[in-house]
Amino acid sequence: MNPATTEFLRQRFTEYYKKTVLISPSSIEQREWGFVLFNPGGTEMRMRRHIGFSSRGELAEYIRNLIPQHAYYSTAYYEKPDAGTMADKGWCGADLIFDLDADHIMRGPYDQMLARVKEETEKLISMLTDEFGMDPKTIELVFSGGRGYHVHVKDIAFRGWGSADRRELIDYVCGIGIEPAAMLTGKLTAAPGWQKRYREALIEYLGWIGTLPEPDAMAHMTTIEGIGKDSAATFLRKREEIITEIGRHPSSMILKNRVLGIIVAQQEGEFKKRLLSRAALADEPVTTDTKRLIRMPTSLHGGSGMRVQPLELRELHDFEPLTDAVVFGTRDVKVDQKFPMKMPMLGSTYELPKGITTVPEAVAVFLCCRGMAEIA
Repeated sequence: MNPATTEFLRQRFTEYYKKTVLISPSSIEQREWGFVLFNPGGTEMRMRRHIGFSSRGELAEYIRNLIPQHAYYSTAYYEKPDAGTMADKGWCGADLIFDLDADHIMRGPYDQMLARVKEETEKLISMLTDEFGMDPKTIELVFSGGRGYHVHVKDIAFRGWGSADRRELIDYVCGIGIEPAAMLTGKLTAAPGWQKRYREALIEYLGWIGTLPEPDAMAHMTTIEGIGKDSAATFLRKREEIITEIGRHPSSMILKNRVLGIIVAQQEGEFKKRLLSRAALADEPVTTDTKRLIRMPTSLHGGSGMRVQPLELRELHDFEPLTDAVVFGTRDVKVDQKFPMKMPMLGSTYELPKGITTVPEAVAVFLCCRGMAEIA
């Protein structure tokens, strides 16, 4: 990012912070804060952290004077949040956090990534409320301003949980460590949970095999290590019977089917793909980290120029980040685009050629923050 681009962005961020009412987290005096500053011509992000504030007004004044590129606060509560080392801070607990980032889920056009990560967020919230019985009033949802969402669970019951406890919860959410024997034992109930999801995924997979022409079905089965032609043929003849048994009340015999055992033990492949589609693909290290820094809601994301937007749970379905989290306007700005691309924003799709072109200010901010263009 050249100095002219840095100055353009800093002026836009200054304009935003001077007129915006910032929302700060609860127990602000127990939070550690960190900020990444604009660095003209620099390629490294350097964070200024181990900072504490005694009031919301002090925080707001600091941000308006500093104008950071990124603003973060600790999910943890400390006795001395401004202590220079983690050991001296005095950990008092931490909020339970889930981070859903499209980068960890798929690659593709930005708007498609945002749509997919919203689906994962909806699945996660459903799991937390329907399967764990968490009170929706204790769940705070935030669009990260970049490629995903942060889910903050503020229930004090989770505050003292260590990394191991949080690991068990995130493993459940992500479908890690599922035991096939537990999933395929007993009568299926209507209650939501992994037993229901697992059987649905397995029935869907076996049904998909049934749609294939016989040579293709045999070819698919025999490409799975450990399954030969005779075993595959026998399994395919019994496929309908196996589907019926899985959907009703599997007996212990189903777990002794060698071919089925090989299928469900696979770490990759068609069945695993269907199983993972029913998980909520949150970022595991974020949830297990009890001393994490996370983006401040209502701040600006320095990698997109969009607002880190707090949301009510009911708002998620209709939320459109490329409109609702955009805070800059439509005045013309000339940029030097580094490569041709399409950019959807504010309800329009902009065809951007390589070289100097004129775009709305909101698009210019996004492109410059992402390193896709410089101010012309």
